[in-house]
Amino acid sequence: MRHYDLVVLGAGSGNMVFGNEFAHLRTAVVEPSRFGGTCLNRGCIPSKMLVVAADAVQNARSAARLGVDVTVAHADWKAVRDRVFHRIDPLHAGALAYRRESGVDVYTEEGRFVAPKVLRVGDEQITADTFVVAVGCRPAVPDIPGLETVPFHTSDTIMRIDEAPISLAVIGGGFIAAEFGHVFDAFGADVTIVQRGPRLLMTEDEQVSARFTELAARRHRVILDAAVTSVKRRGDGVALTVTCPEGEQVVDAAMLLVCVGRRPNTDRLDATAGGLELDEHGHIVTDSAYRTSVPGVWALGDAVNHFQLKHVANVESRVVRHNVLHPEDLRTLTNRIAPHAVFTSPQIASVGLTEQEARRRRIPCLVSVRNYSDTAYGWALEDTTSFVKVLANPADRTILGAHIIGPQAATLIQPLIEAMALGLTVDRVARDVLYIHPALTEAVEQALLAL
Repeated sequence: MRHYDLVVLGAGSGNMVFGNEFAHLRTAVVEPSRFGGTCLNRGCIPSKMLVVAADAVQNARSAARLGVDVTVAHADWKAVRDRVFHRIDPLHAGALAYRRESGVDVYTEEGRFVAPKVLRVGDEQITADTFVVAVGCRPAVPDIPGLETVPFHTSDTIMRIDEAPISLAVIGGGFIAAEFGHVFDAFGADVTIVQRGPRLLMTEDEQVSARFTELAARRHRVILDAAVTSVKRRGDGVALTVTCPEGEQVVDAAMLLVCVGRRPNTDRLDATAGGLELDEHGHIVTDSAYRTSVPGVWALGDAVNHFQLKHVANVESRVVRHNVLHPEDLRTLTNRIAPHAVFTSPQIASVGLTEQEARRRRIPCLVSVRNYSDTAYGWALEDTTSFVKVLANPADRTILGAHIIGPQAATLIQPLIEAMALGLTVDRVARDVLYIHPALTEAVEQALLAL
């Protein structure tokens, strides 16, 4: 049985825990898949590289509004896919070699706890003074009759397919459905989205969610308030039986994408055998410093939090690195405001409270909505559907939340994120800052001035 000073489980954001400060210690990392985790290999990065190509197609298709006549001759799926993964795939071998060269033992088989701080990896057992658990999450697969009998994809697999499908059925209406609906529509697929709720992107602000649902329905077939009751093969594709307010209908498609959520990989780790306390969703319970129920075991990322955001996991890895090295001087996240973006068309970004959350929690708020079309750059875009929405506390005049739907949303929201993190008032952000004219940031400025 080998013993280490530090063992990190997971080489996504967990790989970021290592640093020169650990060079004198005996360390190891356990990663049964690819270094870089979900984000690099089957999540954020490859999907956004595909989204950029889809944006180019969509921009060309919609250029007529500007008086520009553009035709997309061909969107080459294989060429785009290969550009993406020929760049990403070599990184694993380099990262693995770098860790080994720097003195970190690398285990490439799955690890499972057999007792607190005792891990079985392959045919051997290892122990450590300190463990950091960062095993991430994976797509959840719903219990739908017949699903196990048909070929289907999740976000883990669909980006590596050889040909873009003629038609794509999507079960789920969250951010993965929104992004891949945009991607495969751009590459010529007839997309059908089946969503349980009354709108797509239900966790977004209601106004944003409603606007996106309206716009998505112009590009895709969107079936709302619907449940897939069975799935079966039909020819070379699949047939979904769908129950919705209009009755029962059948959706035929060449390919099926299932994206109904994600689940933490703690079951594969056998976390309970390791003495780790889990919540009702299977996430590891930690305190604010990321200590688990087992002394000397820390945890971070998607195995811990419900955000499923790489930027959150990255910050957590820095906090855990400090805390492992300085247990007498523990740090916590100074700011738990977690912004996010959905890289679909149109782009969406959000931070803080939504208006419906404020109503539900009876939090007083002022609300300001400003359309892109109220700005000069919005005129240049001939934009008629995008807007910025900001919520503020009427008592102390700080920003409670911000929600943007439209081009560059993920960038436009950043000054509002910073204002919330720093506790700045609406007045300061609106009046004490110069906004470039005629940039889209004027929509943010005008929303703040209205407040």
